[in-house]
Amino acid sequence: TILNSYICISSETFTVEEAVEAIGFGKFQWKLSMLTGVAWMADAMEMMLLSIATPQLRCEWRLSSWKVASITAMVFIGMMISSSLWGNISDKYGRKVCLILCMLWSLHYGFLSAFAPTYSWILVLRGLVGFGLGGAPQSVTLYTEFLPMKSRGISVILLGVFWGLGAVFEVLLAMLVMPTLGWKWLLAFSTLPLVVFAASCCWLPESARFDVLRGREDKALDTLKCIAAANGSSVPKGRLIANTQTDRGRIKDLFIPEYRRTTLLVWFIWFCNAFSYYGIVLLTTELFQAGSACSATDNSNMEPRCSLECNYLTFHDYVDLLWTTLAEFPGILVTLWMIDRIGRRKSMAVCFLLFSVSILPLYACTQRTLLTVFIFIARACITGGWQVAYVYTPEVFPTATRAIGIGTGSGMARVGALITPFIAQVLLKSSIYLTLSVYLICCLLGTVASWFLPMETTGRSLQESTQSTMEQKNIERPQGSETTESSSNTCP
Repeated sequence: TILNSYICISSETFTVEEAVEAIGFGKFQWKLSMLTGVAWMADAMEMMLLSIATPQLRCEWRLSSWKVASITAMVFIGMMISSSLWGNISDKYGRKVCLILCMLWSLHYGFLSAFAPTYSWILVLRGLVGFGLGGAPQSVTLYTEFLPMKSRGISVILLGVFWGLGAVFEVLLAMLVMPTLGWKWLLAFSTLPLVVFAASCCWLPESARFDVLRGREDKALDTLKCIAAANGSSVPKGRLIANTQTDRGRIKDLFIPEYRRTTLLVWFIWFCNAFSYYGIVLLTTELFQAGSACSATDNSNMEPRCSLECNYLTFHDYVDLLWTTLAEFPGILVTLWMIDRIGRRKSMAVCFLLFSVSILPLYACTQRTLLTVFIFIARACITGGWQVAYVYTPEVFPTATRAIGIGTGSGMARVGALITPFIAQVLLKSSIYLTLSVYLICCLLGTVASWFLPMETTGRSLQESTQSTMEQKNIERPQGSETTESSSNTCP
């Protein structure tokens, strides 16, 4: 009987997924939310900066619409080039290493941008900032891998609150800085969240899922025990089962038969989200500068056109910009209500469809108040849809390709963001109707793509490996090794 009991006890095993579920959501996840949230704030401020600083640069340096759009485009070119690279680094060398490197890179070149003396310099430096920001989505990879299944969707959506806070803070900062100190000081102050992250990143833990996949089971177990201690719980009894995979971060793994269709649809959804989100952000300042959605001509048969002359943003412009930026929060709240009730796929489809509907009234020559209301609704919808994409993508790909999945998806998003300035800032000058039609059709296609995703991830545990047969190793730490290991590994 004693022998049978010993065999039963020694045969107990658990995976990282089971450990995360047993530990639950607690103090550790709240601290991680704050730190990864700061990275999102930094990303949001750098993006919002584009629509605020470019009108003043247009006037100060007498730039054409193409040159103004090129400043925005350079940021997204940098992000597009680096997104897959950061994803590969994250899958091969760790989520922590990737996130720290990309944030420090962004801080360095973001601060240097404030000293740009000419148009050429601002192009180069903002492109380098974009290269660093291409790794910001990896904060979601790290954050997701520490979340239990029940709270995963809500937690990642709430992480979007930090994005909204960053966007709002950037507008408020611009209201104070731009009229007196100018755009250079705004660029310098916009790096504050990156400074906070740099000062706090030493606490950042490595993903236990990544450590297990790489074969560092002892380190993964130490991390799990530290999390359990912080949350006032404990890891499951028994031995940790480690699923190892040597080939990680390969783009070709995204195109195995099981994931090919999902990968292509996810990429298109990310493209549509970024194209539409940054499009509505840039359209906001351009249309506010014009005074209304359009200026009617004497000939009723002629299409109305925007008047995009050199005009500095006024205090009234900043107030309206603040109102439309606050749309981030209703979008997040609506998404929180939908995501677990109707699922990830339907939530994205609904957000795309509502964005398309809210664009329709802009075809008319609406007054300033109505323009603000419709832009508010459109931005709320596309914000919600993009947050769901951030939830769905790390859930649908396994640990071995999760970072490269988010990285390549983010890269496709940057393609959309790269194109959108030439629609919202250049094409708008020639045709309002054509500009709005491009965004309308894009989001209708996004609705279809979301609906036809082959896999719903609501209530589904995170997969660990792409291999159909994985090497499984039962790891049991010797009783005497805990003291030695604890001396060399500190709790995050």
